[in-house]
Amino acid sequence: MAEDRRKSDSIQMSMKGCRTNNGFVQNEDIPELDPDPGSAVGSLQHNAVSIPGPQESELQVIRPYAGMPKEVLFQFSSQARYRVPREVLFWLTVATVLLLIGATITIIAISPKCLDWWQVGPMYQIYPRSFKDSDKDGNGDLKGIQNKLDYITSLNIKTVWLTSFYKSSLKDFRYAVEDFQEIDPLFGTMTDFENLVAAIHDKGLKLIIDFIPNHTSDKHAWFQLSRTQTGKYTDYYIWHDCTHENDTTIPPNNWLSVYGNSSWHFDEVRKQCYFHQFMKEQPDLNFRNPAVQEEIKEIIQFWLAKGVDGFSFDAVKFLLEAKHLRDEIQVNKLQSPDTVTHYSELYHDFTTTQVGMHDLVRSFRQTMDQYSREPGRYRFMGAEAQAESIDRTMMYYGLPFTQEADFPFNYYLTTLDDLSGNIVHEVITSWMENMPEGRWPNWMVGGPDSSRLTSRLGNQYVNIMNMLLFTLPGTPITYYGEEIGMGNILATDLNENYDANTLLSKSPMQWDNSSNAGFSEGNHTWLPTNSDYHVVNVEVQKTQPSSALKLYQELSLLHSNELLFSRGWFCLLRNDSHSVVYTRELDGIDKVFIVVLNFGESTQLNLQEMISGLPTRLRIKLSTNSTSKGSEVETHGIFLEKGDGVILEHNTKNLLHHQTAFRDKCFVSNRACYSSALNILYSLC
Repeated sequence: MAEDRRKSDSIQMSMKGCRTNNGFVQNEDIPELDPDPGSAVGSLQHNAVSIPGPQESELQVIRPYAGMPKEVLFQFSSQARYRVPREVLFWLTVATVLLLIGATITIIAISPKCLDWWQVGPMYQIYPRSFKDSDKDGNGDLKGIQNKLDYITSLNIKTVWLTSFYKSSLKDFRYAVEDFQEIDPLFGTMTDFENLVAAIHDKGLKLIIDFIPNHTSDKHAWFQLSRTQTGKYTDYYIWHDCTHENDTTIPPNNWLSVYGNSSWHFDEVRKQCYFHQFMKEQPDLNFRNPAVQEEIKEIIQFWLAKGVDGFSFDAVKFLLEAKHLRDEIQVNKLQSPDTVTHYSELYHDFTTTQVGMHDLVRSFRQTMDQYSREPGRYRFMGAEAQAESIDRTMMYYGLPFTQEADFPFNYYLTTLDDLSGNIVHEVITSWMENMPEGRWPNWMVGGPDSSRLTSRLGNQYVNIMNMLLFTLPGTPITYYGEEIGMGNILATDLNENYDANTLLSKSPMQWDNSSNAGFSEGNHTWLPTNSDYHVVNVEVQKTQPSSALKLYQELSLLHSNELLFSRGWFCLLRNDSHSVVYTRELDGIDKVFIVVLNFGESTQLNLQEMISGLPTRLRIKLSTNSTSKGSEVETHGIFLEKGDGVILEHNTKNLLHHQTAFRDKCFVSNRACYSSALNILYSLC
């Protein structure tokens, strides 16, 4: 027992004269020296190591040393001077972690929803056959679009929108689709499309494409199988018995095609009539058939898997028709029924916007949501709602907790044949006042189905309408060529199976003043170029500081760089027969942009009467007159010619949307405030 105790006590040995650490030595044979007790060596050894007795052990101060065994380590760790700092550090770490978690949750809770890619910048709509020809056949193609992506990025465009390029006949601008999963050879191959998608994404752009679910071509395989009543395809289309004698068809009812005359056509193979809302070569699909819905879902999935970032769904209001087949009501009840042949002569209560149509649109949205889960890969959905009332148009946004389209496309500005401050004011307020809370607006001034801006309104309105487009809240959408002020071509023998009036806005893009306006190196083009292409083209306007193209680029850059335009309030100050005046402002930014646009004859405006406390002079941020940029104007008397517009910069903390007088005239899509100290946006304003 005594020997064991001595071994235990040896652990507490104190090294006084020697630096050797025997704590690391285990089971080593240490030679024992037995020097003369009187010798120096013996004396040194006895001084170097001493084994304390029981009483000395209690009194001796133990100091930590490297390699301590755990028994000794535990003795030190329990002492207050070591335990307290350790506990303090532990609880400080816990408090810091909790503080960071709380700060993160708070920031997330107060932060407004981030703008998505389809909200942050303009969309550029391209009619592929008319943009750029790469193979000299006179038709634009997918490779041609890819070759011009640098130009598109120079416009600060964020999204490319392609109209129909599916395999189809020449009927109705290639909207009579023969195969939804094939590229029409006129535009290239599927490989060309895949290369285009990759190139667009490499440029940091997004791609949306047209999709026409309502109908197919009569050459589509589904229709050919349906007319022979083959298997499940028998009811893929809307068939009904009808009388057909001596080349005359008596249809089931008085329903009319959009292009006029009966929307029923007799099929010689099936001996029944099929329904078509558009041309007889475009039979309507039967969306009351679940198999058809599944086919459309698979087509959507096919293109999403190809990398497409979204769709514009066309003609969705025509997806369903009433099952009862009752006659639609005449607009003029005194008109003889036999003479009712034009689409506008009936109220289309049984062939458009039927109960269940929005359920179909929601099902499209749900399919796209399955591909939107990856961060940064949200799939956009737009809906074509042209010629709808404003109330019906807003229904395409969906319900508060049930989303449909991200937005229905806003065509109201494209239909204007006359401009005034009052007309523009009415179009703006009509959309903003009726749009559901929290939804996102959009604006366009041209498109493939309407006359070009310069042909409808005049050359003097190109710059002012582009200024309107980029200073309104929401997403601006530009139809190719509108950035340089292209106009309609003159009606000629176009040698195409179309209504000539709808072709005039689809002429080839005017790139330069070479042959065929730089659109094609071939001997001919599918449509003639506009006769003004020598002066209205991209290359010429690149070198002109006052050109429409230069102003478009400046407006697009301002829109992308200024939070006031992307996130700010929109406040209408005044409108009359000539002009419209509004501001863009954001809480937390002590700056306001005042936009003054004159659509009428020459006018002089006193801004000081509209805004109290306005300085006598303000700097012009941008103007439709390039020589005025950066100069100052007198706010009590701004003189504007017809088609002139200015964006004025005003530093103030007195924002209009806080003032009672303007509260009913101010709109915002997603409320946000800016903190300059933290450089963040927050929603608790």
